[in-house]
Amino acid sequence: MTDTPDINAVETEDNYTHVRFRDPDRYDEIRTPEWATQPAESVSEGSEVRTGKIEGEDDWEVTSVLIEKHVGEDKAKAQAREIVDKIES
Repeated sequence: MTDTPDINAVETEDNYTHVRFRDPDRYDEIRTPEWATQPAESVSEGSEVRTGKIEGEDDWEVTSVLIEKHVGEDKAKAQAREIVDKIES
């Protein structure tokens, strides 16, 4: 079981607050997997999870969570942490 990573950036653009946990530049590939929809939307409707895969590794990690903008930045950070906790625990 891993600890939920710290938030390293929060940006609000267009329709989402983008809560970033890990640097996307460290990944060879980034995806928005379908399997992450259920745990994400169980916390915040309309949210999306982005995962990244390090070159040469088999595991995928959550890189960021997108929460609908209307939720507000503070609540988006709390919801993003909860989503990552559900996925990575």
